[in-house]
Amino acid sequence: MGKKLLIDLLSLREMESLPADAVLKHDKFSPSFKTIRELATFQFTCRHCENAPCIQVCPAKALDKDENGIINRSVNLCIRCKSCITACPFGTMMDDLFIVKTSGQRFFSLEDENDLEDFARLFPDQAVRIVDRDENPAESIYKLGDMILIKEKIWQ
Repeated sequence: MGKKLLIDLLSLREMESLPADAVLKHDKFSPSFKTIRELATFQFTCRHCENAPCIQVCPAKALDKDENGIINRSVNLCIRCKSCITACPFGTMMDDLFIVKTSGQRFFSLEDENDLEDFARLFPDQAVRIVDRDENPAESIYKLGDMILIKEKIWQ
């Protein structure tokens, strides 16, 4: 199996502020770097509306769907107007997903085992931890990347 990072999205949402953020560049999701929370939220938390109001309301045309119905946000087009946050009927879009990150913040590459461990140390155990397991949908644990698992209740 090997070491993986397990991120509990519910625990992260309950935190007042995050001690760090992590980015992932993966062509499956986007040709650009995205935060793990944004990727996981759009893949697992989003309800993938057929006629997604968030896409319809975006004045910058920064949101679209991929072939699997997963929302993708173009970082370069997004003007952070928050129209999508207001339009989402399920509260999937959260204001802090779109905060512009400054150069003073430390970012972690979660494709590196050392960075995985350093990142996990910054969070309480229930929110982010290193595990030696694979995905298990019966336990609401899903694979986001080769070294990243996400725990989230998926709407059916």
